[in-house]
Amino acid sequence: MVSRCALLSVWDKTGLVEFAKGLAELGWKILSTGGTARVLEEAGLSVTHVQEVTGFPEILDGRVKTLHPNIHAGILARREPEHLKQLEELGIGTIDLVAVNLYPFRETVARPGVTTEEAIENIDIGGPAMVRAAAKNHEYVIVIVNPARYPQILAQLREQGDVDLSTRRMLAAEAFAHTAAYDATIASYWQQEAYGKKNLPPFFFLIGEKIHDLRYGENPHQRAAFYRLPGRGSGTLASSLKLQGKELSYNNLMDLDAAFSLVSEFKEPAVAIIKHTNPCGVAVAETLAEAYSKALEADPVSAFGGIVGCNRPVDKELAQEMVKIFLEAVVAPLFTPDALEVFKARPQVRLVAVGEGQEKGLNWHVRPVSGGFLVQEPDVYDFTEQELKVVTRRRPTEEELKDLLFAWKVVKHVKSNAIVVAKGGVTLGVGAGQMNRVGAARIALEQAKEKARGAVLASDAFFPFPDTVEEAAKAGVTAIIQPGGSVRDQESIDCADKYGLAMVFTGVRHFRH
Repeated sequence: MVSRCALLSVWDKTGLVEFAKGLAELGWKILSTGGTARVLEEAGLSVTHVQEVTGFPEILDGRVKTLHPNIHAGILARREPEHLKQLEELGIGTIDLVAVNLYPFRETVARPGVTTEEAIENIDIGGPAMVRAAAKNHEYVIVIVNPARYPQILAQLREQGDVDLSTRRMLAAEAFAHTAAYDATIASYWQQEAYGKKNLPPFFFLIGEKIHDLRYGENPHQRAAFYRLPGRGSGTLASSLKLQGKELSYNNLMDLDAAFSLVSEFKEPAVAIIKHTNPCGVAVAETLAEAYSKALEADPVSAFGGIVGCNRPVDKELAQEMVKIFLEAVVAPLFTPDALEVFKARPQVRLVAVGEGQEKGLNWHVRPVSGGFLVQEPDVYDFTEQELKVVTRRRPTEEELKDLLFAWKVVKHVKSNAIVVAKGGVTLGVGAGQMNRVGAARIALEQAKEKARGAVLASDAFFPFPDTVEEAAKAGVTAIIQPGGSVRDQESIDCADKYGLAMVFTGVRHFRH
């Protein structure tokens, strides 16, 4: 029986030696290149170097070694008489397995201070060519780009003597996805270099690595899965660790993201309680436990079954308060061991630790539409107090200004039309997703009730009419923050002056559709 030939040329050498030994035991000939060949020979394996097959040395610092007809013909030949005859006439042997993974371009360009020259040298050429050739000819060639597949392939070869067609097709799909993601990463990097990091390029690549399937999407009849963007570090939901509780659902993940994004706005200890991606209670305080108590008090009815976000590690004191009501999930940088012990009393509560040190850098927001998708940069406008413009006769007091800035951070995370009423670093009422602004204000003020007296109000967009100011004044609100920019701004300003309210313009809108 003619021995089969495996070409092994990998950057990631995880499991390589064990895999090659398994192939050798099954009578396979091992063909290899450069560093891979050295590792195999040091492990005592017999290896044929690629240049022995090509009759040509590796040249140009290794840039050219497998780009040769003797390699690609051996991979691409169909195992049929005409192709095999041509190979025999040319003295070319078949290659029956290709295990290749590529230069670490993504990891290289993620390093601080990486040079253009380093990036260029980590663009693999021969590797993707071999992978694509083997994947194209997968009916005859086994292609492996993921070292985790080695045991599975060896098992099939030992048990069946070959790899079945369904597995070969799965491996080919994985291989094409591997090269597609690799090329997209390279293209994205060079588009950034060409157009700048904050400019939208002519082509937009979205590369996701599946973390796991979800039971369903927003509703049971919708399929869903959770994907991770390659190269994203600690401090993200995609890199988080579930420490306890039931499986996370699509809706859980949406709410967890909304909760953690909101509390990440604040430097001081902050807690947000989320329902359907909208905050029902948000507070800042000296301690996280105090912030949680205030956020819960803001709307205890809606908080039942909510998602809680914290911007500090959850400790025992806070955990003891959280287990007193039914919560779906809690997301925080960390949970102390004592806190985890307390939560054992509520094993159904999902605890999600995202890690300390939030991921920095631009993360585009992508939304599908019919026939395409929309892309925008995230709403991360760094607003400063100095940018506020007082437009009324009365200026806000120091305490009002503090609450205005707090409410302004919260309203950014509420679905439009959005109104937030707050006082003392706590939300008192939230009006979300209404078709008109005064309707959102009435909901928020009704929720705040008598607590609205002396409170402030934030609006995510300008007032088209002075009716919202009227409603706020009647409820006892004393200061308002809004973007301004309406042709009727003066009417709203006059109304505020009439009731002695302070009003400030930000010049920035925070729509959230």
